Amino acid sequence: MNCWPRCLLVHTMFDKKAHWENIYQDRSPLDVSWYQKEPTQSLGLIRSTQIANDEPIIDVGGGASILVDYLSKEGYSSISVLDISEKALACAKERLGAHAQKVEWYESDITRFKSPHQFSLWHDRAVFHFLTIEADRKSYVEVLNNSLRPGGHLIIAAFAVGGPEKCSGLDIVQYDAPKLMAQLGEDYELVDESNEVHFTPSKKKQKFVYFRFIRMPDPSR
Repeated sequence: MNCWPRCLLVHTMFDKKAHWENIYQDRSPLDVSWYQKEPTQSLGLIRSTQIANDEPIIDVGGGASILVDYLSKEGYSSISVLDISEKALACAKERLGAHAQKVEWYESDITRFKSPHQFSLWHDRAVFHFLTIEADRKSYVEVLNNSLRPGGHLIIAAFAVGGPEKCSGLDIVQYDAPKLMAQLGEDYELVDESNEVHFTPSKKKQKFVYFRFIRMPDPSR
């Protein structure tokens, strides 16, 4: 049997990990478009959850982000950072120095992540909107459901409707509340929504929208 179409598909499949490793190979973490000097919006939403300082938090796609630095300064002691890029995580570890040993680091594609324990708070700034394939979005939500405890908090930030259509050379999906809620399903209650105009290091404007959800407790328990 001639297998060339399948072979061609295998060779042309997009390598997500290689793409993001190249991004951090070619640029400083200070030059990527999503860089923030201070993650004001994320910190405000995290504080609003009023979770205890020792409850487990995961920053999905955190990579070289400085959110982990700010959370540590505010006394949160059970922090995990996940990213597909080894280089991005290495940047964060180098920046944190000895304190990096107090953080759990996961190098993984979020759609394939298997968490060793559940979290009280899941934070995602600009990962979910890169999932343009429905199967990947379903895998993300499945991982989320396996990783976030009932009653836990979900914070997702994505490009808003009317915002960028691409980022880092990749297509994205813009979101508003109904569109995101349709992806997450009925287990999540929206409790907060806010907009942000993010200025990239090159001073370009990007429209973001932030959502905070609570995962509803399992009524069978």
